[in-house]
Amino acid sequence: MESILRIAMWSGPRNISTAMMRSFEQRPDTIVCDEPLYAHYLKSTGIEHPGREEVIARHESDWRKVAAWLTGPIEPGRSIFYQKHMSHHLLPEISRDWLAKLTHCFLIRDPREMLVSLLRVTPRARLADTGLPQQSELFEQTADRIGGPPPVVDARDVLLNPRQTLTRLCERLGLTFDGRMLRWPPGPRKTDGVWAPHWYAAVERSTGFERYRERDERPGAEHAELLAQCVELYERLHRHRLR
Repeated sequence: MESILRIAMWSGPRNISTAMMRSFEQRPDTIVCDEPLYAHYLKSTGIEHPGREEVIARHESDWRKVAAWLTGPIEPGRSIFYQKHMSHHLLPEISRDWLAKLTHCFLIRDPREMLVSLLRVTPRARLADTGLPQQSELFEQTADRIGGPPPVVDARDVLLNPRQTLTRLCERLGLTFDGRMLRWPPGPRKTDGVWAPHWYAAVERSTGFERYRERDERPGAEHAELLAQCVELYERLHRHRLR
């Protein structure tokens, strides 16, 4: 177990987090998991999401059992456990002690683009729903513990140059980049959460990272305060992104 690299990739919603999970799943040395704290998040908050009851029924909703699994043995013959996490799923009641056993990375997206997408599906989104406060908190805690900034990846950089950005990420993680990370077969995966039919239509059609496209639409004036809060947190992380 000491030789297992457990990559915890912390993202907010409406990012390329599922595509990143697909990318790492192409590595023959890697297993992946999809939002392992989601069932606990839904059960604890009572929030209504598509497929809520099925998620709670089919996935582990006790965060302690989830933490034990994420830090326990993995499939023989594999040495990397890539964990796709949503930062806002890390609720206050969840102990942070076990997180020290993971190697933390942070996937960010410019909130001027992210918020437009988020507000379409969550019109009353609050700052906590963006995952940025939780990302910022965990980033600072990790940096203090390891003595320097952990890897931060900006979605825009991945889409502009997937090979270069993933190569740099692998270097920071002590891995050799594998070209298979750039392409994957279309369709669903057994490793996808049961919520995939509600959210993963685009990624199921994909065979690689889509090309970056500048978004002209911006959040309306009624969301100006939320946008300003998000931009402040985003820029704190963005200054540490892999270049």
